[in-house]
Amino acid sequence: PVRPAPAEGDGSGPRTTPRGPRVGSPPRRQRVALGLVLVLLVVLAGRLVQVQGIAGGSYADLAYSGRLTTVEIPGTRGQVVDRNGEVLASSVERWNVVVNQQQVVAALKTPEKAAEKAAELAELLDMPAGEVGAVLWGGEEKRGFVYLAKNVLPEVYEEVAARRVAGVSGERTSDRSYPAESTGGNVLGFVGADNRGQAGIELVYDDLLSGRAGSQTYEQGARGQRIPTGEQAVEPAVDGHDVQLTIDRDIQYVAQSTLDAKVTESGAEWGALEIVDVRTGEILALVDSGAVDPNDPGATPTDDRGSRSVGAVYEPGSTAKVITMAAALEQGVATPTSQYVVPYLLDLPNIGGKPFKDSHEHGDLRLTLTGILAESSNTGTVMVGKELPRQVRHDYLSKFGFGSTTGVELPGESGGLLWAADDWDGRSQYAVLFGQAVSSTVLQNTQVFATLGNGGVQMQPHLVRGTTAPDGTFTPSELAEPERVVSEETARTVVRMLESAVVEGTGSNGAVPGYRVAGKTGTAQAFEGGGVIKHVSSFIGLVPADDPQLAINVVLYDPKTSIYGGAVAAPVFSQVAAFSLQHLGIPPSGAPAELFPSTWE
Repeated sequence: PVRPAPAEGDGSGPRTTPRGPRVGSPPRRQRVALGLVLVLLVVLAGRLVQVQGIAGGSYADLAYSGRLTTVEIPGTRGQVVDRNGEVLASSVERWNVVVNQQQVVAALKTPEKAAEKAAELAELLDMPAGEVGAVLWGGEEKRGFVYLAKNVLPEVYEEVAARRVAGVSGERTSDRSYPAESTGGNVLGFVGADNRGQAGIELVYDDLLSGRAGSQTYEQGARGQRIPTGEQAVEPAVDGHDVQLTIDRDIQYVAQSTLDAKVTESGAEWGALEIVDVRTGEILALVDSGAVDPNDPGATPTDDRGSRSVGAVYEPGSTAKVITMAAALEQGVATPTSQYVVPYLLDLPNIGGKPFKDSHEHGDLRLTLTGILAESSNTGTVMVGKELPRQVRHDYLSKFGFGSTTGVELPGESGGLLWAADDWDGRSQYAVLFGQAVSSTVLQNTQVFATLGNGGVQMQPHLVRGTTAPDGTFTPSELAEPERVVSEETARTVVRMLESAVVEGTGSNGAVPGYRVAGKTGTAQAFEGGGVIKHVSSFIGLVPADDPQLAINVVLYDPKTSIYGGAVAAPVFSQVAAFSLQHLGIPPSGAPAELFPSTWE
């Protein structure tokens, strides 16, 4: 609206003419717009110069690295072979079939097309077509990597690859195979899903067996497809070393079968058996009853997948009496023919008011030192051993290996339990003389006899001869230096005394036709807590006694048919020793044994 004119004479000034709406200046607006465009162009040009010129190399590198992907090339895991080169564990080539669902959808377009390809692959992979189709096409979210099938045979994967289905590729892997199945399974151990060792030799030598993985780097497209003309780089994998054991597969098999049968027959909870070459310390067989099959470790309870021979400790019982005999001879306390009147009960000061006694009631016996060992007399052994100072008794137990590990190449080895001499109470200081108040393993107990069989020189027991590198270089195992424990004369004397235990004493069931045997029975108690007491029955022997080459130890834990080692363990020794001697081509004994007298008049 137009404002009213001011009144005449009111002094408000001259009258003005009303204005219309202002009209903008087109040239001015164009200049502003042009300026903005020029600024934007300058910014873009600067950015272009930066991207293409100044920072072009770094952006190109970033884009290039984004197209690169690296996949691992696994090295072939080394073999484990026995002493004769027989394969106990090996890895075989396998393939995993992999699907990139994004590429499948982009190439095949429809679920119907994917179903057609799925039917082809299903026949090759021996899988339901519906299952294959579901993996090929996927769900709402298309995945770039999903397994279709694992551990496929190489020839099967070749046929899959020949179908050239977009988005379907392969991943090279391997599968661990144990052709001997459970034979030696407790020693070999097994591998996990990642092909790394989980137990036994597979675990201890995992780094050497595994080798070193390589890699392949290549360019890939937006959907993960490999660019054929793109950059590629390969770092070759290094295969693992082979490991050669001291085990003889055939001896291990026979020993394992024989022991398993005796465990079943006797109702024992478990059994263990070891065979050692006394001259070298090489373990020819290390057996645990119910050994794990490394091809299917899940079928065996977890506690039974290892080796009790290295981890289970128990009182050795009468087999440890040989240490007392060796100490008495070495210290000049007695000779093989020293004469004793041995009672059924023997009471000594400070032993808690409970006399020591023998396993069977008897009147006074006139026994020599040899007779005490042959008849496995507890009271007679204490009569001899009490003449040795307390610390000397401890020293000989320690020198023969009690209280320390042997260093064998298996995980979980126990050193047993040997208290310091000053910690022995009044009863224990004598009980150790006949294998009580001290605990040891199968390996330690076998080592005692192997040392005596080797003329008093202790060799480190071992399961591995050495390793072979991919280039064929063999590296023998590093072993502790041999150590003399007793004189050769003492060792030979004890072995000769042990022959009487087989010919005239408690170990007659351990005899081997055609061969002289030096052996000792053992029956001990195992305290499991809560008042539960079980028995450990054993027999350890040397063959041939006239030229010892093998030490064999048989242990049965809590047998039900008999608690005595001479009744349940000695027959296993006899069977296994007979096979081993013949298998190794060890000739029969020549001259008959010349035994020390066991009794006196």
